[in-house]
Amino acid sequence: MDFEQEKAQLAAVAEEFPSWIRTVADMAEARGGYEPLGRYHSALFTKRGPVLVVTFENARKLRQDRESPAPLGWQLTDGKDWSQLCILAHGQSWFRDPKVYGYFDKLVDDGFFEDFDQVVFYGAGAGGYGAAAFSVAAPGATVIAVQPQATLDPRVAEWDQRYTHMRRTSFTDRYGYAPDMLDAAARAFVLYDPEVNMDAMHAALFTRPNVARLRLRHMGKALEADLLGIGALGELIEAACEGRIEPEVFHRAYRARRRHMPYLRNLLARLENDQRPLLVKHLCNSVVARMNAPRFRKARDQAEALLAHAHETAGS
Repeated sequence: MDFEQEKAQLAAVAEEFPSWIRTVADMAEARGGYEPLGRYHSALFTKRGPVLVVTFENARKLRQDRESPAPLGWQLTDGKDWSQLCILAHGQSWFRDPKVYGYFDKLVDDGFFEDFDQVVFYGAGAGGYGAAAFSVAAPGATVIAVQPQATLDPRVAEWDQRYTHMRRTSFTDRYGYAPDMLDAAARAFVLYDPEVNMDAMHAALFTRPNVARLRLRHMGKALEADLLGIGALGELIEAACEGRIEPEVFHRAYRARRRHMPYLRNLLARLENDQRPLLVKHLCNSVVARMNAPRFRKARDQAEALLAHAHETAGS
């Protein structure tokens, strides 16, 4: 599928939920402003304080994953004295649209980002790509990218077979190769699970002195949802907005995963698959002591039986 076909799909998506788009537009207007960027993207701006959080989000994902039409950026900034700019894609575009380029060009020409003391770019997946790629418009910004793609140019990332419909889309023109666009950032943080091969391969391309790669082993593919679930994403955004972000800040917040059942289930599955009954026993004892977890009690009993059998076999 080439970009023209993808644009036709995006147009079809827009036809599917015009009332949803209108609701979001009305909400954005009440908060500050709404601007359509052609047919396939929108900009939603909330003016508050001297800190700006720029998020890159997907309308289709918002409709599927969230009860409210409100963008995630609003959730991350509500209750704070922070301004917020949400760039909303109406489908899978990776924000590769001249209308989006032109919008950021205009922001630069108007000195928009210069009005803020601190600018933070955030996104996940395609949004992570967008956050990294467009951060070049605001030199000195902080970038937080969860599972970002570096590029979908097949000459660089032919090994990524997940998004072949984007193969004819240019990732070599303006705001193109995301790692290069980070050169002007003060700091950038790339979050990924090293056991998700495609995510790890993209993360490896973000090798820059100002980029810290944060490994979230055993968290899987839904990192944004998990980070929200344990509260770590909000803490990371807050630290960035307050100018105190460091890998250590994230790792302290990330300790909350020890009570996050999806993470614990992933870790248990990995230990069982690796046939490590002693580690399974220790993990399950820890979880059962803190939580009501029948699955872990059963796994502990099975691990203890395996250990007892191995001991008996060794002694005979």
